[in-house]
Amino acid sequence: MAMSGAQIIARALRTEGVDTVFTLAGDHILPLLDTLHDEGFRLVDCRHEQAAVHMAEAWSRITSRLGVVAVTTPGHANALPGLINAMSTESPILNIAGSADLRNYHRGAMQEIDQVGIARTVTKGAWLAHDPLRIPDLMAAAIRAAFEGRRGPAHLTVPVDVQSAIVEGDARFVAAEAYRRTLPIVASPEGVAEAVRILREAERPVIVAGAPAAYGDWGGIYERLIETTKIPLLTEEAARGITPDDHPYCFGFFDLSQHTAANLIREADAVLFLGKLLDFTIGFGSVIPDGAKVIQAEPDATQAGRNRGVDLALVGDVGPIAAQLADEAAKSEWPERPWVERFRSAVAEQRERLEGHIAEETPLRSMFVHHTLAQRLRRDDVLVFDGGDYAYYGRAYLPALSPRGWHYLPNLGMLGQSVPMAIAAKLARPESRVFCIVGDGAFGFNAMELDTAVRHGLKVVFLVGNDAAWGIDKNLQLGLYGKAVITDLAPSRYDLVAQGLGAQGELVERPEELGPALDRALEAEGPALLNIRVRSEISPRAQAVVASRRFGGGL
Repeated sequence: MAMSGAQIIARALRTEGVDTVFTLAGDHILPLLDTLHDEGFRLVDCRHEQAAVHMAEAWSRITSRLGVVAVTTPGHANALPGLINAMSTESPILNIAGSADLRNYHRGAMQEIDQVGIARTVTKGAWLAHDPLRIPDLMAAAIRAAFEGRRGPAHLTVPVDVQSAIVEGDARFVAAEAYRRTLPIVASPEGVAEAVRILREAERPVIVAGAPAAYGDWGGIYERLIETTKIPLLTEEAARGITPDDHPYCFGFFDLSQHTAANLIREADAVLFLGKLLDFTIGFGSVIPDGAKVIQAEPDATQAGRNRGVDLALVGDVGPIAAQLADEAAKSEWPERPWVERFRSAVAEQRERLEGHIAEETPLRSMFVHHTLAQRLRRDDVLVFDGGDYAYYGRAYLPALSPRGWHYLPNLGMLGQSVPMAIAAKLARPESRVFCIVGDGAFGFNAMELDTAVRHGLKVVFLVGNDAAWGIDKNLQLGLYGKAVITDLAPSRYDLVAQGLGAQGELVERPEELGPALDRALEAEGPALLNIRVRSEISPRAQAVVASRRFGGGL
């Protein structure tokens, strides 16, 4: 059967189960876009390629399926920041880029860059399709790389003449389970038994779950583990919500800079890390007491024991390993330790402290905004945070109550993700309400994607906290140097921008205006934006940075 290269790409994507592609039209992918349209793919066209990648990565994390983004050569250059971020968020995406004709490679063709070489530095692997019949094999290699170990993006360049070429031959298409692993990798029975023994003998054990704990639909497994062992669980990054924060043994966000309960790890005598890296967020392991026993369940063997030796490494898929631990633990009785009450007290004290910032003032306090929103939230709502001090209070206050329903910047800290991520979240979970909680600085990076939300009829509520500044950096400057340098912004009318793009937009300047405006936003037929004048208020996280720098420390 004669097929074009573009048709081969489309069929290979179908074989993988892909039905949605994030993209922006351009010359080098026109054959592919034409084919994808004719074959019924949902094409989500964005206003910037970086935003398209952010959408693909959000889609992949929320659905646990491959996210796909298709771009041109200049678009590939625009997509690079998104690919870098996708490595940090551990999102399995396939970045397909067109290019100039293969026959003119290395001759100075229009827009020619070494896009495969560039992509190789910011992805888990990059390939060039030089023959249409090799496309399925190369896509399989890229997708396999995206899903194996710690997940991330992979890249495939398909020159425009390879997309257009008609070939007669045997393009071999195989199901996903035939070219990548679908059965879990689990720990040895001996390793599981030893881990459970360590946890049983501990007086102050704690469990910390990172992004790999959310790779599959494993939420019930973690509840079974902590209900059996009665060990406190904290979650971070994509793992937020794998067990709801209001579960009796789940104690919220593992962030030492903003969550009191997380800091109890400094007193633990046993720690089980479920996909949590021993990186800077945990002092490269230094915050764990020297005498504590450390167990690390880790999908990438090269990360086991990195920066700090561990007592036991269980290399494999985190969810299935947690199920093994739960099964083994169920063989014994586990009394609740007095230690657990320390976590309950820490959470209650922090909530009381945060609620002390709720006051009806003008400009609005950030906590007043988040408290007003909290009164309207449902368990299946999706929250997407972006920015510094304004978003800090929301992240610390608003709980994660459902798997993949609570999203913040990864440790890379790249601002501007939230607008495209919220849009993709609505695509991935159309039955859920989606809230984008974003500072004015972060909003500006991808503000034009409001147009994307309007064109695709995606109802997202954007709560823009407008303090007319790069808030956290301005407060850091004032605390460290006594003056602000290039961190002021204009008090822009983002509500009018939203209206101009076809969305509902309202300006909120007084506390009594917020609740009714939020209710109107929730009743809107399409996307709605609230431009909320908030006071510049330094967060505890920024205060900690200032104190650390003043006394010779670092971030």
